[in-house]
Amino acid sequence: MAPLPAKPAMKDRILETADRLFYLQGIRAVGVDTIAAEIGISKRTLYNHFPSKDALISAYLARRFVQPRPSDKPAVEQILSTFDALERRFAAKDFRGCPFVNAVAELGGEDKSVRKIAIAFKESRRLWFRDLLIQLGAADAEGLATQLALLVDGSIAQDLVRNDPAMARAAKEAATVLLRHAGVKVGGGETAQ
Repeated sequence: MAPLPAKPAMKDRILETADRLFYLQGIRAVGVDTIAAEIGISKRTLYNHFPSKDALISAYLARRFVQPRPSDKPAVEQILSTFDALERRFAAKDFRGCPFVNAVAELGGEDKSVRKIAIAFKESRRLWFRDLLIQLGAADAEGLATQLALLVDGSIAQDLVRNDPAMARAAKEAATVLLRHAGVKVGGGETAQ
């Protein structure tokens, strides 16, 4: 008989629960008492692992701060597959947008640390695009990376308003035009002149 899988550590259980509830219901809407009750622990136990709700919010956002995985795929494919991944994510029933934008919208004026981590996340994605664009020899990699990041964020906003995963496909088409205009071979190998 195989051994039962180990139960996640209490800190991980708290963070997993906070992540799910904060993302689906909102940071302000969910109190530490709700998180503790969901897990079946006391608020004191929760505070033993996270000394404040602010510490829990920071841990939640840090958990969501995931860098793109290194890939052997061609740089242009990595860039455009970002939009394919977004389309799949948009189709999920639990999609509520970017957790960093959501956190800033809820707490940004009050909590400088939330804004700081959100900016760091957004900038890390923009720099990821820039580095791939430099590999491709794209004209104005810096500016184009910003434009691609705006397409990502714009497609997220459009999907939230319209509930239409095709918004990611439209953003991918716009990204393709921008890439070709910057001299990058896309698809059939044509570049904009």
